[in-house]
Amino acid sequence: MRVKVALFATCLTDTFFPSTARAVVRLLERLGCSVEFPLDQTCCGQMHFNTGYRDHTKPLARKYTDVFKGYDFVVAPSGSCAGMVREIHPTLGESPPRTFELAEFLVDVLGVTDVGAWFPHRVTYHPTCHSLRMLGVGDKPMALLRAVKGLDLVELPDSTQCCGFGGTFAIKNAETSTAMLADKMRCVLDTGAEVLSAGDNSCLMHIGGGLSRLRAGVRPVHLAEILASTEEDPWRATP
Repeated sequence: MRVKVALFATCLTDTFFPSTARAVVRLLERLGCSVEFPLDQTCCGQMHFNTGYRDHTKPLARKYTDVFKGYDFVVAPSGSCAGMVREIHPTLGESPPRTFELAEFLVDVLGVTDVGAWFPHRVTYHPTCHSLRMLGVGDKPMALLRAVKGLDLVELPDSTQCCGFGGTFAIKNAETSTAMLADKMRCVLDTGAEVLSAGDNSCLMHIGGGLSRLRAGVRPVHLAEILASTEEDPWRATP
């Protein structure tokens, strides 16, 4: 019997990085899952909650529970949104469906690290704060990347240091955020990597934006897009 999975795309990915959502579907279907994208899904409420609007978050949490009930699992290409659902929604009176960040779903639920991917590039990986500190994803993304054929994985110096995004933190504390970003970019450039990967497009957008302004030539690529890439259907850089 195939595992019935719902894709929770998240606001940022659905709006700005739809290629990541499509990559998750390709990857999970290749691994034998039945994947659906519930069209009624909306924001998980993370931005509202983190900004202090708890009462505005409650209906969004209820909406999440209603939309995704009935699925075996919900998978999100975002540690921060998965963490919001798992750790915060219960404090708002909800019992959300079983929700996983992509890497932990692959390793802990499907029990795989070699997903049959091929990605012939030099890559470094930024472990995002919520995936590390809230979900405890640990080195699962690194285990998945090590199993990718052709991939040259380079350890990122000071990898657990925050990139400085933090949602509205980057707006409210712009100078501090920019200083943290500068430190992270320096670490990325020290690796000599062609590609910077992470499990959250929010962090990739923040770091990638800084690197693009430096004309560094390092491309931000979500973990899902690397794992979805095969010799028959390889990842292609978009302009």
